[in-house]
Order: sequence, then C-alpha cells, then structure tokens
Amino acid sequence: MGKSSHRRARGQNPLVAAPGVRQPLPALRPLGAADAARIAGWPAYVGEFADLDYALRQNGWLREFQDKPGVHGFVAEESGEPVALTILARTGEAQAEFRIALRADKIGSGLGRALACETLAMGFDTLGLSRIHLIVRKTNPRAIRLYERLGFVARGECRKSFNGKPVRFLVMDLRKNA
Repeated sequence: MGKSSHRRARGQNPLVAAPGVRQPLPALRPLGAADAARIAGWPAYVGEFADLDYALRQNGWLREFQDKPGVHGFVAEESGEPVALTILARTGEAQAEFRIALRADKIGSGLGRALACETLAMGFDTLGLSRIHLIVRKTNPRAIRLYERLGFVARGECRKSFNGKPVRFLVMDLRKNA
C-alpha cells in the first residue's frame, strides 16, 4: 500500500464541501461595508467559545482588516442575514492567512467546513495562492480537527495576548500542491 499524503488524510479531498449537510448552503459573496455593522451585532458566544468573541467586537477582525490592502473578505447569508465571515489576508506574494467566524447558532452545523472549503478553493484557484496559513487556539480541539481534515498541517506554536490574557496557538498551513 502506498504512502498517503498527510494533506489527504483519511482519503478526503480537503476542498470538497462536507458530506451529510442536508440543506443548501449559503454561498460566499464579497464582504461589504454594511456587513460589518450587522456582523458586529451578532449575539455573544457562550460556553467553550466565549473567548472567541473578540474577533467580532469593536477592535476585532472587522476593524483590523477593514480597508487593508490585500484582504479578501467574504460573507454568507441566510434569509438576508449574515451567518458567517471568512477572510483571506495576504501575507506574501502567493500566501495568505485564513480566518473564519460563524454566528453562534451556526457552530457545529457543518457550515464552517463548507465555507472554509469554498474560501480555500477561491484562494488557490481564483487568487492564485500557493500557501494558506492560520492560527488556532490550542484549547480548541474541534477546530484543530476540522483544519486537519481540510489538509492543514501543524507547523509550530505561538503565543499572543487577547483581552489581557496570554493564549497559546497552533500554527497550521495548507499548500496548494502538498
């Protein structure tokens, strides 16, 4: 039996939408200026996700990436309301950092995987990226498993401070032809 690539773990193609999702998934469209205020109005995350709330608030991702060159932001809507946000922020000629946020009531629905796949495909196919990387909290095993299923590989660790607390992150990346 041949050696399998870590990128194709469990025989899955990381850029194919999640199997078993029963309802039509909303498509991503470019993030617009009016979307930021609507996303900032999402209810706060609770429980195990409470620490992730900073991403959507006053000095979170929307502010950080607003009007920044090389940033491609996307939003998914259901019934005219934003339910997810994804970002590809260029960090080099053919590489970008990936970020994703779901409205709290959409976590665990399969939407994150499907929209991550769509965003990664746009990054590689439309934007011509060869590497997409991210950081994920080491205390978020659900997200780490998702990223591994998508083909991301752990490359190291880093520490950052959020809301005055030190946080340990896993650094992961995905290469187009790995």
